[in-house]
Amino acid sequence: MTQALEPMFDEFREEVATTRRVLERVPEDKLSWKPHPKSMSLGQLALHIALIPGNMTRLVQLEGFDVSRGNPTPPPPSGLAEIHTAFEQSVRSAEECLSRMNEQTALASWRLTFQGKEIFAKPRVAVLRSVILNHWYHHRGQLSVYLRLLDVPVPAIYGRSADELPFS
Repeated sequence: MTQALEPMFDEFREEVATTRRVLERVPEDKLSWKPHPKSMSLGQLALHIALIPGNMTRLVQLEGFDVSRGNPTPPPPSGLAEIHTAFEQSVRSAEECLSRMNEQTALASWRLTFQGKEIFAKPRVAVLRSVILNHWYHHRGQLSVYLRLLDVPVPAIYGRSADELPFS
């Protein structure tokens, strides 16, 4: 583990438990539900969240990525088992990648492009923070709103929710 990645890796480990709690609340009978026609379904969003760590750590092992070659719409999952299995595999994959990364690789520049045009170039460690963690948190927040709209108790994330008091 590199010194540049250590604080992010510690945060990642803590957030895995939080994300798992949120994914465990997803009701299987509502996987096709959407809050709006332009939104992902509950199942698509949950699967996307499950796959983010593994997919993003695979991408940052490359020199860069052209987003025009990506698929922005996740497929619908076959069920909750697929989501939970994908999450556990994704977390393991991310942990392996991060633990093997050396300082030189972590600090080396990584490029995001669109049809060959550079969007940004940043050190991998910065990309890991923004694309894995911040992206993950963003979608996990969306998922908590989906749960609220479905009247599913929302777990405590960073403190109390209207449904849980973590400190009692």
